Amino acid sequence: MIATSHPGLVVKNEPVSILEQERVPRSNSDCQWYALQTQSRHEKQVRDRLQAIGIEPLLPVGRQRRQWSDRKVWTTLPLFTGYCFANFALVRSLVVLQTPGVVRIVGTVRPEPIPAEEIAVFQRVASMNPVMEPCDYLTEGAWVEVIHGPLVGLRGQFVRRTSHHGLVIRSSLLQRAALIHIESDEVAPVQHLS
Repeated sequence: MIATSHPGLVVKNEPVSILEQERVPRSNSDCQWYALQTQSRHEKQVRDRLQAIGIEPLLPVGRQRRQWSDRKVWTTLPLFTGYCFANFALVRSLVVLQTPGVVRIVGTVRPEPIPAEEIAVFQRVASMNPVMEPCDYLTEGAWVEVIHGPLVGLRGQFVRRTSHHGLVIRSSLLQRAALIHIESDEVAPVQHLS
């Protein structure tokens, strides 16, 4: 303990632990949504632990039909396996990282906040608990391979259009390309381009 004496005033500074500092309420203007990478199959536990320490979590889930050995059952699974979202100020990042099951706060160099528009979509989905299934994140220009239909095995770059999706095939010798109309569920990302 440190005591500072001024004429007519005595100020005592007592050490404050990190946990006590973290309990200090913060204004909501400091808080932003961040994605947290979790340990495998720990998304729901992380959500519950964050809520227990006063941090607002978001774990969008949906119902999926799964095949068990003897029957098909409906299960509730996270929309993004291995991830949970949390609304907190960066000064509380140490508390978040010390939460059992949390691996890291997602960001390239430092934690990056999630845009409000995306969080609004996730919150709406979370409130509905729809039937859904995970799908590959296909960005325009990603190399894909056709897995269904008469063009199975064909590789090219994926292109999104408002009316349809397409697969761009190229002839480097002719310096020409063609866009083949295809549905996004007919292709899968190419893991290793050979």
